[in-house]
Amino acid sequence: MQAFLAVAEKGSLSAGARELGTSQPTLGRQIKAIEEQLGAELFRRQPRGFALTQTGADLVGPAKAMRDAVRQIALTAAGQQARLEGTVRITASAAFSVMHLPSIIARIRKLEPQVAIELVPSDDTRNLLYREADIAVRMYRPTQLDLITQNIGEIPLGVFAARSYLIERGTPKTISDLSAHDFVGYDSNTSIIEGFADAGIKIDRDFFKTRCDDNIAYWELVRAGCGIGFAQADVGRNDPEIAEIDFGIPLPTLPIWLTAHEAMRHTPRIRRVWEILVEGLRPLVS
Repeated sequence: MQAFLAVAEKGSLSAGARELGTSQPTLGRQIKAIEEQLGAELFRRQPRGFALTQTGADLVGPAKAMRDAVRQIALTAAGQQARLEGTVRITASAAFSVMHLPSIIARIRKLEPQVAIELVPSDDTRNLLYREADIAVRMYRPTQLDLITQNIGEIPLGVFAARSYLIERGTPKTISDLSAHDFVGYDSNTSIIEGFADAGIKIDRDFFKTRCDDNIAYWELVRAGCGIGFAQADVGRNDPEIAEIDFGIPLPTLPIWLTAHEAMRHTPRIRRVWEILVEGLRPLVS
């Protein structure tokens, strides 16, 4: 059924094999086997992939229900593990994973050497219901059912520039000084533009002479002296190459939420990692 769904959802043996981490010939044999067992053709072979027959399309819903039920069985069983050892999989945004989590994970390893940590830096939402991660660090409150959450607090933001940039261009003191400076902004993300609008300042994408949506690369552009930028206050204030700027614009904050599936939250190793994450994240919040 996993093979059937992989090909049905991806549209080809090659893409389905990549999804399942198997080989294309193996997946082809599994598809042939399920068709023989059911006595029905589930796919039409086409030059560019596989298309579902009507019978195949009718089976997609029941097959997904079977997959979800098996995953829930595995999730519930895993939640009953009582030993303070094993693996805990944490997911967070790529930038948060780089800037904040390594030191906390080092503390987890020191305090609980029997617990292995898998870190999944990803800007995509990971589905905790299917154990793609055990604990998620989010900048928003997830609303899925069967998840439990804890708000750690609000991360303050700041305005920063490289000291080398300020030596060359001067430090803006007021909003009226902004036009004399370069700013680093996002490419397609409009959150900074919206923040300026909330402060009563109307700008557009062209206001930013350097643009990048990747937060890690974005911060390196600021550090290199490409212009004034925005970052979590803790990140900017702990960088000796960076100076903070205050020209009177109120800044929003970023909430931190820890999230886990309720079936897993009370597993000893996950509960312990959760506690250490809370301790490690609290210094970041206002």
